[in-house]
Amino acid sequence: MQWPDSLTRLFNITYPVIQAPMLGITTPAMVAEISNNGGLGSLPVGGQPPEKTAALIREVKALTSKPFAVNLFTYEMPPRPHAATFDRMQEFLQFLYGANRLAAPPVDMDSIRIYSYKEQVPVLLAEGIKAVSYTFGMPDAESMAQLKSAGCILTGTATSVAEAAAVAAAGADAVVMQGIEAGGHRGSFLPGELPLVGMQALVRQAVNRTGIPVIAAGGIGDGKGIAAALMLGAAGVQLGSVFLRSPESAAGKAHKEHIAAATDTATRLTRVFTGRWARGIPNLFMEEIEASGLMLNQYPIQDALTQPMRQVARELDNTDFTVMWAGQSAHMAPALPAAVIFRELVTATEKAWSYQ
Repeated sequence: MQWPDSLTRLFNITYPVIQAPMLGITTPAMVAEISNNGGLGSLPVGGQPPEKTAALIREVKALTSKPFAVNLFTYEMPPRPHAATFDRMQEFLQFLYGANRLAAPPVDMDSIRIYSYKEQVPVLLAEGIKAVSYTFGMPDAESMAQLKSAGCILTGTATSVAEAAAVAAAGADAVVMQGIEAGGHRGSFLPGELPLVGMQALVRQAVNRTGIPVIAAGGIGDGKGIAAALMLGAAGVQLGSVFLRSPESAAGKAHKEHIAAATDTATRLTRVFTGRWARGIPNLFMEEIEASGLMLNQYPIQDALTQPMRQVARELDNTDFTVMWAGQSAHMAPALPAAVIFRELVTATEKAWSYQ
């Protein structure tokens, strides 16, 4: 099989297969294993303090000498939280925690610290990072110029053809087309209704519109899926859910069990955990907040408000209150090491391609 080479040349990798940056799930070990086996590992650092960002990058560097990407959350900083909305949600959350014997502390609105990607860019430059991906928007012109001047390869995220065109026009080197099938947060950033477009329709149209390499994401869980995306014209693929059950995944034991038992209809979109739309497996928290009718706080305030709950629930492996992000093909995730999963995906893709 002759793999497409636009991404392999761009990132200096062997296979145009990218591991999705799943915040809270992806570990430095996962990133390193993918990179060490010829793909592009992606380290998520969205919303992390600069010192934590640097520590995570150095941890990956200690495990691999191969190229890897660092992923930023490039949204505009929100206005001050609406106090009444915050207080009403917090009051309901404390009631819900008490009713379910979950000892999660309240959050002081004035103590919430939000870190901008602009505080992380100097860290990436200092650490010599050469591949930077971003989601929830685009870096401002100054940040783009700084990263470009340092020789960084920039990859934006889009959930519609219009977003893909905007990413390309802003100077990105490649674009991830995130289909509605994908797990975790939507990368949508243009005003208007949430795009609900599948990966196949997105990729084909984006290839004809953008003029930069298109990376397919969403619902791809095996070699046949990768081969199909390449046949649509994608220069490569980005996969996340397929690695959820690996030992390198930070998902809890119960979360991994839910993934193993998932079906094609086992996930849905919600905003209750963070204030942004994301796909995951429903649980008690999702149902209770959605049924409450309460107004959600804007991202990332809602995210900060539910962080203590999610941390406690994670420590207890309590899936009623933890986040269980997953895509529509998450059931295909095997309980194998990330390196084994990656190598099997490569082999299966080459086999599927040979049948065309």
